[in-house]
Amino acid sequence: MKQRTLGIAGGGQLGLMLTQAAHQLGFAVTVLDPTPQSPASHQADRQIVGDFADPDAVHSLAKGVDVLTFEIESTHAGALADIAAQRAGQVQPLPDTLGRINDKLAQKTMLAEAGIPVASFQEVTDRESLEQAAQAFGYPVVLKSRRGGYDGRGNATLHEAAGINEAMTKLGGADLYVEQFIPFAKELAVVAARTKQGTVATYPVVETIHRNHICHTVLAPAPVAAAISERATAVAQDVLTLFGGAGVFGIELFLTPAGEVLVNEIAPRVHNSGHFTIEGCHTSQFEQHVRAVAGLPLGPTTMKQGAAVMVNILGDRTGPADPQGVAEAEALGNVKVHIYGKQETRPERKMGHLTAWGATLNEAQQLAEAARARVSI
Repeated sequence: MKQRTLGIAGGGQLGLMLTQAAHQLGFAVTVLDPTPQSPASHQADRQIVGDFADPDAVHSLAKGVDVLTFEIESTHAGALADIAAQRAGQVQPLPDTLGRINDKLAQKTMLAEAGIPVASFQEVTDRESLEQAAQAFGYPVVLKSRRGGYDGRGNATLHEAAGINEAMTKLGGADLYVEQFIPFAKELAVVAARTKQGTVATYPVVETIHRNHICHTVLAPAPVAAAISERATAVAQDVLTLFGGAGVFGIELFLTPAGEVLVNEIAPRVHNSGHFTIEGCHTSQFEQHVRAVAGLPLGPTTMKQGAAVMVNILGDRTGPADPQGVAEAEALGNVKVHIYGKQETRPERKMGHLTAWGATLNEAQQLAEAARARVSI
């Protein structure tokens, strides 16, 4: 039989780990990325050097692949829609899904209309509409760009009216919305997969620990009551019923002090909160995504051991990457270090991650901390 080819728009670390999983399943891989030496290019069968936001480049990617997916939301949705119209089922998740999720105001509106719990929100058209929302919600509020923000970019927290002009200018002054600030007890996440036929499989609920709006640590399973985990899983399953098409989705959640679970944001792709699944679960999120988009049966999402902890390896300087201490960290046992192969490091850039596992969350967390102390980049 002819080997099937998976096309991935985006060649960063997510593209790299998708490529590894696709190869294990027997697929050839072509990636599209503007960086000639992108992380995924070192293992992909072919890289097209081009911008995933360029419709011509996306069309070029589609010509040589059997299934096309994306690891970055800024992939040109219009080009994906054109390709899907010409070759039904080739693009997964569906371009319509990407378009609705990319506009965070449309995403929140869709969730609220479906009865999915979210923070109160309102479109911002000018300063007056923002002031009205802030008075209704009560300060603080969070002003957000409708498109493009990640790792805290595209957000501004307002504690009083005096900061409105500065915040609106910072975020470009247009295409904005405002949300009620949620004083959460924990940030949770659920990685979930959906087949083309609508079958949904969820991974264990995890706790994500952030610093400066960037995910640093993921605890699996989340140290919360069983009822909270059940509620978070049910919310994630409800979310995936709103979309057509196949793939893995990352669903970010807030847990309030009162025990309420609210959806923060949805990512229509493999997600940082699911990296632990490579070593921690019987089917990694990356293998699961390839299975879903290619029409293969989903794999089991159960954990291999009692607990796993993922720690991101972030840059702390500017200059050429120089990974050190990987062997020393892995020599501790029950530790795996992933270095993404980025040529340049800079403060808070995601350069790799490590996962530690054990019988208990405390055991895995102590091991992860010891391993991270040995690695520099």
